[in-house]
Amino acid sequence: MTPQVSQAEELLHRFRQGDVRALARALTLVESGHPVGQELLKRLRGQARAKVVGITGSPGAGKSTLTDRLILEARKRGERVGVLAVDPSSPFTGGAILGDRIRMMRHHQDPGVYIRSLASRGALGGLAGATVAALALLEAFGFDRIFVETVGVGQSEVDIARVADTTLLVLTPAAGDAVQAFKAGVMEIADLFAVNKFDLPGGERIIQELKSALELAPPRPGGWHPPIYPTVAATGEGVEALFEGLEAHYQHLVAHGLLEAHRLERARFEVESVIQEWGRKRTQGAGDLVARVARGELSPEEAALALLDPKAHP
Repeated sequence: MTPQVSQAEELLHRFRQGDVRALARALTLVESGHPVGQELLKRLRGQARAKVVGITGSPGAGKSTLTDRLILEARKRGERVGVLAVDPSSPFTGGAILGDRIRMMRHHQDPGVYIRSLASRGALGGLAGATVAALALLEAFGFDRIFVETVGVGQSEVDIARVADTTLLVLTPAAGDAVQAFKAGVMEIADLFAVNKFDLPGGERIIQELKSALELAPPRPGGWHPPIYPTVAATGEGVEALFEGLEAHYQHLVAHGLLEAHRLERARFEVESVIQEWGRKRTQGAGDLVARVARGELSPEEAALALLDPKAHP
């Protein structure tokens, strides 16, 4: 037995005993790409299924406050809750900025809630590469529902729809919020909409804009019609109805046999993420090939093929 397998066995035993410190250690190993983390994932994947909710939206929309309220609703129903907050990476350390966790500190003493920040590590607005792996660990640990809150900019809004069973887009009455959602194509991937800070001027206006846009949107699988929920996360207004909407969408997926398709798309996303990360690392060590592309001596496709098969180095 190799040292890595031995370490994985010991950690796996503690993990299966419900040791939260073992979960935290496993997440750290997986996020860093450590071989022990990979060994753990091999043994734990597919052992449980949670209801995965992706929460995205523009910065300042109140996603963290809304997530905090949704955690309370889930706990009222006896659900164990995991939260993955995908934070922008610190430009100095590469680590996750812990603002999201600070907002949710009221749950710190609740053994039925686990909150973890993951660094996006400067990806092009996308999800952290380890997000899906972290989801697998939280599912294996026995959480009933997992909220994934994204940085809410760029590619992450599209990525989250490939990872989550249900995607919630959080907007505010702020000028341009709805317009930006239309431009980014996020309208097509959101399963539910929350107009947060609805007590501010313009709340009714943005709801009407959303309704008009959804009338022109292509039909959803199973005939789902994305509902719109006005909320005031600061006071909790509208959050219970929103939570019930999240549950209704999950039951819609189950009733129409769509859940497995979501899980397959999540696996596809994870494979693509591994390939992208592999390519990034290989490119960093291929200065000669990159320089030849810059000089016009090689096409990007030829350079990529050379990285895939060093024997074919042109």
